[in-house]
Amino acid sequence: MIREPRTLWSGVSFFVMMICLAVLALFVLSEHAGWLASHELVIWILNILLILAVLCIIAFPGILVLIFFVEGIKMIRHEGMKPANMLSMLFSVLLFAYLAVWPMVRGLERNTWGTRLYTVISFAAVYVLSLMAMYSLSAIVNLVHLKKRRNADYIVVLGAGILGEKVTPLLAARIEKGMELMRCNPGARVIMSGGQGPGEDIPESRAMAAYAAEHGGDANRILMEQESVSTEENLLFSRNMMDKKASKIIIVTTAYHVFRALILARQQGIKCVGFGAKTKWYFTLNALIREFIGYLSLTWKRHAIVIGAAASMLAAFR
Repeated sequence: MIREPRTLWSGVSFFVMMICLAVLALFVLSEHAGWLASHELVIWILNILLILAVLCIIAFPGILVLIFFVEGIKMIRHEGMKPANMLSMLFSVLLFAYLAVWPMVRGLERNTWGTRLYTVISFAAVYVLSLMAMYSLSAIVNLVHLKKRRNADYIVVLGAGILGEKVTPLLAARIEKGMELMRCNPGARVIMSGGQGPGEDIPESRAMAAYAAEHGGDANRILMEQESVSTEENLLFSRNMMDKKASKIIIVTTAYHVFRALILARQQGIKCVGFGAKTKWYFTLNALIREFIGYLSLTWKRHAIVIGAAASMLAAFR
């Protein structure tokens, strides 16, 4: 985490750390078995906690399917029946199919090729689900900050769509988070980053700067980057506006988007940390899947090689 938190290894290392802590706890309990034997109440409490932990592990997949299904319905009701808004629903259906239906598919195992196909598909599904879990954990880890005062040189607020000249609630949350960090970092300048897209009367950055000024932001510390139309360009064009000696940069975007923005910044050689603005829960779940798909589009070659190599070896042993 100190060297480079903007990779999936941050989530993997955190997961390994939690496993090691669990193993340590078991060793400690074993070491004090004699003392525990003389304290029946403590044993009862530990047994109850163990049972609850096991039940949570068993029920987790079903709870996950239910949550994504319910929140997927909310997403469609509030945001409309668009393909991009149906990702939560689709994920819940596919996960249910993999957990409940796929184990019953035995027709593929009647011949050698069917067995190999079954093995490859099963491994690929487990790999992608594990990858998604590590992506989500890495994203959460990168959102945790012990302090907001970072002596930052620049705070870059990434744009989102506007309605004509009006800032949307999602974008307003980003701007307010940027203003909060601006107050905590008095030496920092704020770059509102966003160009003009379809259906927008002015560049997003102009609407963002106006919103910040109307809500108490220091206009003298606000810069506007008005050309970008993607996250990659947000980062690139904003970096071009900075003093090259600037070493402390904060990226502000919606919480679900922070980790992928950090990955893109890392690819451009930009050293930074990310702070996330909150949004509605149902929107976050759907958007998190979209962000994970975006991550896969950036790294699909390496994961395709891993799946292909591992699946080939597994199929060869069947």
